[in-house]
Amino acid sequence: MKYLAATCLTLAAAPAMAQDFTAAIEDYYNSQISAWADASILIEAINAQNQSTGGYGQSQIDALDQAWRAEVGQTDTPTISPVLTSAASDFLREQVEASGGQITEVFIMDSNGLNVAASAVTSDYWQGDEAKFTETYAAGPGGFHVSEIELDD
Repeated sequence: MKYLAATCLTLAAAPAMAQDFTAAIEDYYNSQISAWADASILIEAINAQNQSTGGYGQSQIDALDQAWRAEVGQTDTPTISPVLTSAASDFLREQVEASGGQITEVFIMDSNGLNVAASAVTSDYWQGDEAKFTETYAAGPGGFHVSEIELDD
């Protein structure tokens, strides 16, 4: 079974103007991102993680998220490192670099909303309670979400 990938992007734009750019962001996604968002390296990584995390309950997800959050900024990162050092994350970093500053961060999630790969460390591991996941994954193929620009720590 092929699983849907939710891809989140943070595009460079002024916070006050973010809502005015929904159509432009969707056009940018369609012309610049959609081809690599369906790359086999990403789909394979998502499918592999879905096989291992698909049966996780909320308590397991919360424990992983807490571990991730505690590791942010530390030198020992057993939860974060496997995500950031994967071939899929290398691929995402290449896409960020190739965007010439248009994309500042990109990450993909599994069917639970857990990070599979990321161009840079995120502040948390579980995105499943956020609109960027709930509005895309539940929508199925073609699901699209644009929000106001958010700044991470």
